Amino acid sequence: MTAATHSPLFPQAPDSADAVLEGLDPEQREVATALHGPVCVLAGAGTGKTRAITHRIAYGVRAGILQPSSVLAVTFTNRAAGEMRGRLRQLGAGGVQARTFHSAALRQLQYFWPKAIGGSMPRLVDRKIQLVADAAAACRIRLDRGELRDTTGEIEWSKVTQTVPADYALAAAKAGRETPRDPAEIAQLYSAYEDLKRERGVIDFEDVLLLTVAILQDRHDIAEQVRSQYQHFVVDEYQDVSPLQQRLLELWLGDRDNLCVVGDASQTIYSFTGATPDHLLDFRTRHPGATVVKLVRDYRSTPQVVHLANGLLAQARGRAADHRLELISQREPGPEPGYAEYTDEPAEAEGAARRIRELLDSGVPAGEIAVLFRTNSQSETYEQALADAGIPYQLRGAERFFDRPEVRKAGIALRGAARFGGNDSLLDDAVDLPSQVRAVLSGEGWTTEPPAGSGAVRERWESLAALVNLAQDFAAARPGATLGDLVAELDERANAQHAPTIQGVTLASLHSAKGLEWDVVFLVGVAEGMMPITYAKTDEQIEEERRLLYVGVTRAREHLHVSWSLARSPGGRANRRPSRFLDGLRPGSTATAGRAGAGCSGGVERGFTSRPDATPRRTQRTVARCRVCGRTLTDAGEMKLMRCEDCPSDMDEGLYERLREWRAEQAQRSGQPAFCVFTDKTLMAIAESSPDDEGDLARIPGVGVRKLNRYGADVLAICAGRQPGGEADGD
Repeated sequence: MTAATHSPLFPQAPDSADAVLEGLDPEQREVATALHGPVCVLAGAGTGKTRAITHRIAYGVRAGILQPSSVLAVTFTNRAAGEMRGRLRQLGAGGVQARTFHSAALRQLQYFWPKAIGGSMPRLVDRKIQLVADAAAACRIRLDRGELRDTTGEIEWSKVTQTVPADYALAAAKAGRETPRDPAEIAQLYSAYEDLKRERGVIDFEDVLLLTVAILQDRHDIAEQVRSQYQHFVVDEYQDVSPLQQRLLELWLGDRDNLCVVGDASQTIYSFTGATPDHLLDFRTRHPGATVVKLVRDYRSTPQVVHLANGLLAQARGRAADHRLELISQREPGPEPGYAEYTDEPAEAEGAARRIRELLDSGVPAGEIAVLFRTNSQSETYEQALADAGIPYQLRGAERFFDRPEVRKAGIALRGAARFGGNDSLLDDAVDLPSQVRAVLSGEGWTTEPPAGSGAVRERWESLAALVNLAQDFAAARPGATLGDLVAELDERANAQHAPTIQGVTLASLHSAKGLEWDVVFLVGVAEGMMPITYAKTDEQIEEERRLLYVGVTRAREHLHVSWSLARSPGGRANRRPSRFLDGLRPGSTATAGRAGAGCSGGVERGFTSRPDATPRRTQRTVARCRVCGRTLTDAGEMKLMRCEDCPSDMDEGLYERLREWRAEQAQRSGQPAFCVFTDKTLMAIAESSPDDEGDLARIPGVGVRKLNRYGADVLAICAGRQPGGEADGD
């Protein structure tokens, strides 16, 4: 939603086709009136692309050019599809189908299955991870939790790229994928997984697309029936389509060209799922006569935020970068982005919480603030910091709202109370809908004040609080609404996965923040090893990391805070440096010479240190260098060892093996993977330095305060040639 569309432009449907075009800028109007032939809309972040394409559909319907039932608008999330349907209804174009690729394909598959296959359609499994675990057991392959998740991701990638098990190893190598196990083992697991599905008579999410494609390819009569239904197609976020989704779209189209695609190659951040911008970038090659419109007027962000976003892309390389859009802010000037450097991650989280508290006290709503990070593992530190500061928050990208156990239980309780009406003793003193909901949910654990701390208890409370807030908003919008009316609203929202807004600061990964926006955004952990992530090795992978940061920057409407920390934990070695992507863009830095993936420029770099009691001050620090050859280190694993991977090691092999044996015992005792005790790289670093005391051990990256307290005595005993003295508890 752009700044220009914060609230509906037309509370009631416009009274004519021409009225639909009112309020559009020249480029948006060009999109809206281009109703024939192939159309490609290249839309930058915040430029009103959803506004443009919904007005295009509505204009065509109101002008009598398009029949609502003949239009299929496709996007990638249920939330986006629901938003599109709502806007179309407001514009007087109800009846248009707006769906995700999967929901559209599932409808067709359910309808045509009896005719094409016969019998009833197999059951669709919601989560495939248990099936993958069963397949691993059948193959006698042991997978830890991380490997299980990553193997499931590899199977999903294989299916959306139409790769069969026999071709997996070659395809993964060609795509440069980091496989969680030997590719031959992944292929074996993939094959066993498919066999297991057939035995149990179930299909998965990707099968919905694969089977729909197969039916449309094999049954021309069914394909023609679908094409007679849908005459006009609109595809949003076209840079995110996979080869399988593109094939389905081609089968829907047939030999027609009534297609409008919308996308931005600079926001391609899901290549690990099989998404590719090639279909967007090749659109004009496939459709030489296509109308191409560029949307570059940014209604979301201030000129200062847009300047940083443009600067990030100006340093990019590769095919997507060659087609970047230079955004032009349409807003009044705002504050410059802020940059802060902290000693360690907890200090960085506390600094963000402190600044957020100031914003809340100044009147900024909590729902207009977001903290965005690269990986979900970073969330816990910020949850704790916000909870300690008494700041409400919500996690985005975790379990879907209506799938949460506490939300399902709350729905049952509300439904029961609505059924019994005034006979429910809980409702004796409740005079209106919000107070009735509060009374019912108090029996499920809701309280007027949030619980102290973070974690599962806090998350459950936030879910129930969201339902309380929804009831208040619902009652305000519909005076006289009953508890039964609210239950019907919840059912409708659950079917559309339209979660209520939780009044709290949003914590989200950069990937899950795509498509959203806030007045204030904190981009945290913007350091080498995290942004770009350590395992991004190739130029293509590095460039996708840059695009991910670009997406994060363009989520901010007005205030943007960028931060990083020098160490992971208090007392840890301060060997991190700000992300290379900020070189030449943040104060006190210079642009990195050479290719986009180059490391730091060397020498002494100026940074900023944030302190609780002072404004940022400049401080000098040196970059991490190999203790053998002197080369600058940027890889997290090498930085742990303080040497290049290829440089000679002075590790005590006997000590390393004793540490590994001890680690295996600790892992078995605590029931967790060995790497959760210490990673191989950390054990190597310990064996190379053979620390004599806690101070030496604490300076090794990967140890940290918690592990020092838990395992320090044992490790120092082993390094001294003694038997470890006590047992350490697991996490």
